[in-house]
Order: sequence, then C-alpha cells, then structure tokens
Amino acid sequence: MTPRVVLRRWAVDAPRWPGGTDGAIPAHERAAEVLGRKGLLGTEPATRSALCAVHRLLGLADGAARNDGEPDPSTAVVVSSNLGNAATVAGVARTVRASGVRAASPLDAPNASSNVLASAVALRFRFGGPNVTVCSGHPSGLDAIGLGRLLIVAGRARRSVVVGVEPGGEVAEHLCPGIGGGAVGAVVLEADDGEPDGSPLLGPVVDDRRAGGSRLRIEHGDGDRDIDVDGAGSTYGARGVLQVALGAAALHADPAARAAHVTCGAAGDGFRSTHLGRNP
Repeated sequence: MTPRVVLRRWAVDAPRWPGGTDGAIPAHERAAEVLGRKGLLGTEPATRSALCAVHRLLGLADGAARNDGEPDPSTAVVVSSNLGNAATVAGVARTVRASGVRAASPLDAPNASSNVLASAVALRFRFGGPNVTVCSGHPSGLDAIGLGRLLIVAGRARRSVVVGVEPGGEVAEHLCPGIGGGAVGAVVLEADDGEPDGSPLLGPVVDDRRAGGSRLRIEHGDGDRDIDVDGAGSTYGARGVLQVALGAAALHADPAARAAHVTCGAAGDGFRSTHLGRNP
C-alpha cells in the first residue's frame, strides 16, 4: 500500500510574502550565533541560510550542541536552489581567468558543487538518507517537494527535510533581477502514521501545462482565496517550497480552509502543481 505523505513542520523567513513570518528563520548573518562557529568557515550564505532553516525547523535552541551520533538513514534531504553557489563559481572563474588555476583558493572547492547545500545539511544534522540539490529553474522548489515525497512513497526514506533557498547579493541579482535579499523556507515531510494531529496531506507534484503563472490558492467553503505570490518579488528556486510552507500555515491557522493549491514555474521552464488537504 502506498503511504500517504503529510507536512509535519514548516518554516519561512520571507517577510515580503503574505503570511510570511519575518524572523522565524534567522538570517544567515546570525549563523554563528544560532549554530556555533564550528564548521561555518568558507560556507556560502545560502548554505548558512539552509542550516539555520533546518535548525529552527527542528525546534533546536540557539547554540545547541551538534548531534554527533550515528546518522539517521531514514531521513533524506532535498534542497532547491538555482543560485546557491553562483557567487563562488563566478569568483573562481574570475580568479582563474585573471591569475590562473593556482590562484584559486582550496576553500572554494567544496562550494563549486551545487550539492554542497544538501550535503552540508545532511552532515550537520546527521541525516543519513539520500541527499540531493535540485536546480531546475523556476519550478525547482516544487520539483524538490515532489522528490522529497517520492523518496517516502518509494520507501527510500521515512522523513524528508526539504529546503528552498536563494541568496541575495550582486551575482544573484545579476542572474535573477528582483531576487533582493534572497529567501528561505523549509518543510518536513513524513509518512502518515495515522495520528489525528492535523498535519496537512501532501498530494503528488505534477506537470501543469495549463498553468499561466505561479499561484497559491486557499479553498474555503464560502469561496476560494488567492494569496498573491507574484507581487512579492522573485524568490526563484525557493518559491515552490515557500508556497507549500505558506499553504500549510494557512490550513493550520484557518479551520474554514479546506485545501491549498500550489502552482510554481515560468513559461520557459514549465509549471508544476500540487495540493495540500485536510487529513481526516
């Protein structure tokens, strides 16, 4: 029997979004305060944001000691980010062009791989299941949600920690105008254990060729309500995860809300859709 998948926890730090919780996830500049300084040397802002997001998502106190136990093979990590290591790649390219390969810093080498985001989360929090970073353009956030769900349905994980994160900065703004200071959101997906705790059910993520734009629609008994996502500025690869987190928050906060419908993408990259529903 195919397990049902629920959203167990969610968090965002995107004050531009309607319903966003400014400060729920600490800014990457506070990473040393939240996580401790060990292990942060040379990390990208996006990596620090992802680590802060998961730290807060797990309900850990600022400065809590790291888990040095055995990795948990039942927990997977999926991160969505198109620009997470773009600044490092651009910097290395400039250095090599100007001064040759020997001038490149060895500290930059790990950040040249996009999967440094997911692997950094997995290593720090001792998640021993699959870990992967998704970089598929505008629908990347929902692609990551879909992959996290699929890992549970396929029996590869009991829990998936999914993070959507994009950095701010000069390089990110050049590649994606309007990205501003970046954004981060995170959710925990789990196989439904049948406990009536109100965790929203997550449907499959599907291609949506009829979509005309990104959308977050909350279904009510007295009519549907759209939450404006396009007016909040670009959050690129973080958007789909943020939409799912905000949809879950809306269902949790409003007993009259029946479901949340999420569409994410762009004309050039395609659109993905999913839905969140009440868990009877």
